Amino acid sequence: MKTKKLALATITAGAMLALAACSGPAGGGSGDGSGDGGLIGVAMPTKSSERWIQDGDAVKAALEAEGYSVDLQYAEDDIPTQVSQIENMITKGAEALIIASIDGTTLSEVLQTAADSDIPVIAYDRLIKGTENVDYYATFDNFLVGQQQAWTVLNGLGLTDLEGNPAADAPEGPFNIELFAGSLDDNNAFFFWNGAMDVLQPLIDDGTLVVKSGQTAIEQAATLRWDGETAQSRMEDLLTANYSDGSKVDAVLSPYDGISRGIISALTDAGYSVGDEWPIISGQDAEVDSVKAILSGEQFATIFKDTRELAKVAAGMAISVLNDEEVEVNDTDTYDNDVKVVPSYLLAPVPVVKDNVKEALVDTGYWTAEDLGL
Repeated sequence: MKTKKLALATITAGAMLALAACSGPAGGGSGDGSGDGGLIGVAMPTKSSERWIQDGDAVKAALEAEGYSVDLQYAEDDIPTQVSQIENMITKGAEALIIASIDGTTLSEVLQTAADSDIPVIAYDRLIKGTENVDYYATFDNFLVGQQQAWTVLNGLGLTDLEGNPAADAPEGPFNIELFAGSLDDNNAFFFWNGAMDVLQPLIDDGTLVVKSGQTAIEQAATLRWDGETAQSRMEDLLTANYSDGSKVDAVLSPYDGISRGIISALTDAGYSVGDEWPIISGQDAEVDSVKAILSGEQFATIFKDTRELAKVAAGMAISVLNDEEVEVNDTDTYDNDVKVVPSYLLAPVPVVKDNVKEALVDTGYWTAEDLGL
């Protein structure tokens, strides 16, 4: 689905759902909200990533604006904790569940309990797999996210613009690139990877890009739990094993800002410094520290996914189901969870580089100029 089409659909969804605008990313806790529209359980994976705090706060605000009580819980990337939290939500009488799963394959039993109580389930940004008991999925066009990550890398190398169009005066290369992927227990990691490799593989095949490590399979590039320290350790190993001959890595495909920061730490420790030989590094989620890194030249780009809009869509799905109204979706083909194709609503991601930080993130109210040190 084309970006412009998705962007129009996103605007339409926001109008049709008629939910109050959420505030920009800010601190906020969990626990029960207040309202008289019934209880909705919201399960988020962790507070260790600021984006999930933003998501949880935004979903909670959207639901409370419509008069619902909210039980918002974070499981700190511990699967049994998340299962227990969802069980408690069901016991408390939650009328619907919105779940960003830690591992999308581990919730079948607890979601059967929800189904037995006629509780609808909305998968939030991460597809819940292996069960028929997930009703709808709210996410972004994740294949496009991967393509955009690859295009930002190529743009930084001077090969294309940010939409992947070849540059007229593109350098010949070759360029050394190393590849990172997300966590294999997150279905999105495969969409990001496949989108990126759809762009990069032809250039690897023709020799424009060279993966000196030879690690070109997602299983080799994966980063468990999207952990920055894990990424840093792997990048250190890649540099030691493949670049001790004096050669330099020119670019690193990173699927997430936290991973990017780990990569930056490894490069810095290995003696790289920001300048002409500093590698082009991608990212995702527009986390404030990584946006600052973009402004300082350490990270080249991130992919902005406006969690405020995603929260409105997910909340609107839950409310529509509870009100026996038609749930708006714009994709009924892509997201097969191995049991069923889950009806989905996909929003449009936005590539962010130094030149459009203010337009994409400050002018939209996602971050303030003060947040980013502008």
